[in-house]
Amino acid sequence: MHPLRHHPQRPAVGSVRADHLVSFFEAVVTKIEEPFEGVLDRLEAPVADTCLPWAVDVGRRRNIPVASLWPMPVTVFSMFYHLDLIAQNPHFPSEFPERAEVMVDNIPGLSPFRLSDLPSFFHAMNQQGLQRLFEVISKVPQAQYLLFNSVFELEPSVIDALQATFPFPVYSLGPLIPYFNLQYQNSSCPTAPNGVNYLEWLDSQPQSSVLYISLGSFLSVSSAQMDEIAAGLQSSGVKYLWVARDKALSLKESVCGGLGMVVPWCDQLKVLCHPSIGGFWTHCGWNSTVESFFAGLPLLAFPIAMDQVSISKLVAEDWKIGWKVKGANGDLVKREEITELVRRFMDSENVGRKEMVERAREIRETCLQAIGKGGSSEKNFEAFMKDISK
Repeated sequence: MHPLRHHPQRPAVGSVRADHLVSFFEAVVTKIEEPFEGVLDRLEAPVADTCLPWAVDVGRRRNIPVASLWPMPVTVFSMFYHLDLIAQNPHFPSEFPERAEVMVDNIPGLSPFRLSDLPSFFHAMNQQGLQRLFEVISKVPQAQYLLFNSVFELEPSVIDALQATFPFPVYSLGPLIPYFNLQYQNSSCPTAPNGVNYLEWLDSQPQSSVLYISLGSFLSVSSAQMDEIAAGLQSSGVKYLWVARDKALSLKESVCGGLGMVVPWCDQLKVLCHPSIGGFWTHCGWNSTVESFFAGLPLLAFPIAMDQVSISKLVAEDWKIGWKVKGANGDLVKREEITELVRRFMDSENVGRKEMVERAREIRETCLQAIGKGGSSEKNFEAFMKDISK
C-alpha cells in the first residue's frame, strides 16, 4: 500500500512574509537540531526533510539510517544540487533581472530554462544565504536514501540523471497527498470555519463551471493585487470558490454577489475533485500542484516566491497543463487582464483550454497508474520498505 496517513487537512495557523524567508531558512538550519534530538530520544525515525541538513549528522551519531525527503519537484532539487553549474553562467546572480531571459542548458536531465525560472531563493539570498543553501544540499550524498514527492513518469530524465549521480537508491513516491480520505468520505459535508457549507454550494453548480482559487497558506499577494483579482473576477461573469484565509471576511463583503463564494479554508483535495470545478488558479505550491494532478485540472499559474516560480514553468511549458498569469505592465496584474484571462480559461469551447484539459486528464491517469498495483510509485515504496527493514 502506498505510504499515506489518513489525516484531515487543517487551516494554516500562521504565515511567513516573503521578506522574512532568508531569516526563516537560517533559523530552520541552525536552531532545530537540539529539539529534534529530543524527539528522537522518544522516537527513532529514518526520514527527514532535505532542508534539515543536521539530520544526517544526528543519524550518523545515533546509527540511524537517514532518508532525505525532498518536498518539491525533482527538477527543483536538481537546480539546487547543480548550483555550481548554474553559477558558471556569467550573468548569475549579479545581472539578474537584467539578464532574466538568459538560458541555462547545462544541467543533466533538465530541459533548457531561463534564469528567471530559477527558484526565487537564488535571487533573494545574499552570498551568505547561498552558501548556507550549498551546505544544505551538500549533505544529501551523506544520506542513505533520497525520496521525492513526485511521479517518475512526470520527471523521468532528471530522476534517471540523479540516480546515476548518487551511490544510494533514489525513489519517487508521489503523489504524497491524502487521497485515501476521498475513499472514506462520510455523508456529512465539511464546512469552512465560518460555517459556510461550500460543498453543498458546489453541488448546485453545473459541471466544470467553477474556478477554484487558492494562493497558498505560507506567503501572500499584496492587498492591491487582491483588489484587482476581486474586481476582475466579478467582471468575468465566471463562478468561483476563493480560499482567502484572513482576508476572506472583507472579500466576502465586497465581491461575493451571486457569482462566487469566499471562505477562509476548505478541504482542498475534495474541492478539486468535485465535478463542478473546472480549473484551479494557484500559486503553484508543490502540494497544491500535485493535488491538481490527481484531480486532472488545468491551471492558472500565479507564483509568488520560492520554488513556485520553477513549478509555473513546468506547468505552462513542460507539461502544458496551464497558463501563466502575467501582467502587461509590471508585476501587478490589472483587473481588465484578469477578466479576459479568466473568461478564456473557463470557456469550454476555447481550443487552448480543451488541449490543457486533455493533457491534465492524461497526467491524472499517469498518477493513478503510479500509485496502483505494479505502478512506479507503489513499486518504489515497496522497494524502500524492503530495503530499510533489512
